[in-house]
Amino acid sequence: MTEDLVYIGMSADLIHPGHLNIIRKGRELGRVVIGLLTDEAIAGYKRVPLLSFEQRSAIVSGLRDVSEVVPQSTLDYSANLRALRPRYVVHGDDWRSGVQSATRARVIEVLSEWGGELVEVPYTQGISSTAIQQSLREIGVTPENRRKRLGRLLSVKPILRVLEAHNGLSAMIVEGSTATDANGRPVEFDGIWLSSLTDSTAKGKPDIEAVDFTSRLQTVNEILEVTTKPIIFDGDTGGRIDQFPFMVRTLERLGVSAIIIEDKVGAKRNSLLEESSVHEQDSIVDFCEKIRAGNNSRVTADFRIIARIESLILGKGMEDAWQRSEAYVAAGAGGIMIHSKESSGADVLEFAKRFRPAHPDVPLIAVPSTYPTVSIGTLQEAGFSLVIYANHLLRSAYPAMQRTAQRLLVEGMAAGAEEDLISIKNLFKLIPGQ
Repeated sequence: MTEDLVYIGMSADLIHPGHLNIIRKGRELGRVVIGLLTDEAIAGYKRVPLLSFEQRSAIVSGLRDVSEVVPQSTLDYSANLRALRPRYVVHGDDWRSGVQSATRARVIEVLSEWGGELVEVPYTQGISSTAIQQSLREIGVTPENRRKRLGRLLSVKPILRVLEAHNGLSAMIVEGSTATDANGRPVEFDGIWLSSLTDSTAKGKPDIEAVDFTSRLQTVNEILEVTTKPIIFDGDTGGRIDQFPFMVRTLERLGVSAIIIEDKVGAKRNSLLEESSVHEQDSIVDFCEKIRAGNNSRVTADFRIIARIESLILGKGMEDAWQRSEAYVAAGAGGIMIHSKESSGADVLEFAKRFRPAHPDVPLIAVPSTYPTVSIGTLQEAGFSLVIYANHLLRSAYPAMQRTAQRLLVEGMAAGAEEDLISIKNLFKLIPGQ
């Protein structure tokens, strides 16, 4: 007698007793096929899984009560259900509300086409995958896993959000911030940008490479200790070509995922300054040599050297930017960042629409500091892979601190300022272990 087919959809990033209970129930009903959600499917409604699809598949396939594992490429079960036509679908009853309630309704609708049945298992109390993952994040992450994570995120999410941090506390804000977008989907920041501008400013120094690489590594280590998300390092020009490989190897060893270097030479002045047009741009040949030198010094291919093109800011025009992007990609750049001071963002959108068809697999990065009205949706549609909000936490912190300082002076007491401050009690709760 042929056993009934039982379909169970799972992400299975962390197998716990609740999962095993659902699988046991499925085995009582028939032959269990696990529809294992791909990384892309999971990323559509929550954080990208810690384990890759291949790793998760190997684990689930080894469970005694599982007969087969098939990929489920969307949160919607419909395609797999119609292909397999199972007698039962088994799931925990915790999906009756929340983000998966629409998925549940769709499963019931599709099963009705052949008389299939949804069997719901009571939620296992006291167990939460989210809580378990949070505990693991508090333990930390290895340099190798952190370094690899940027590549995984780029491969499974349509566009990444990266936010600047300039010390451990601001990095914790990047790590922990979550929200729901206009479409009801959960969103978070995917990585941390370690900006030379905000790192220098936080130390009270001008952004002219006055803070040397050794000092900046101290900030890197502060952030590494309290976060798990990938880090992208602002490398300015990368220094001399004979020095750059040492910078690459140091950052790679620590677990940083990428460095962005700009194609300028000479004394450092921030590109967004009015007088930035006096900067000298590096030659294409020499900058390509720097990219190759950095790549040759890497121990792994996970570490990316991203080229930042200054042509639009320096008034060299779109064609110069395009020629440089072609050369830098050919030299092995692990991504292209196109920079601009144009307030409309029209020039970077124009560049993206030309670049993306020519290089569909090369990450393209936008930094909308000077064109803040351009939405992430518009940038994604144009072909950008990653958006860096490059200085926003420091810029928001300074006026808040300045207001508090002024209020303390004017009012002569701390009571009024308290309404804008985190409480002492909650301040202690910010840092685990206090």
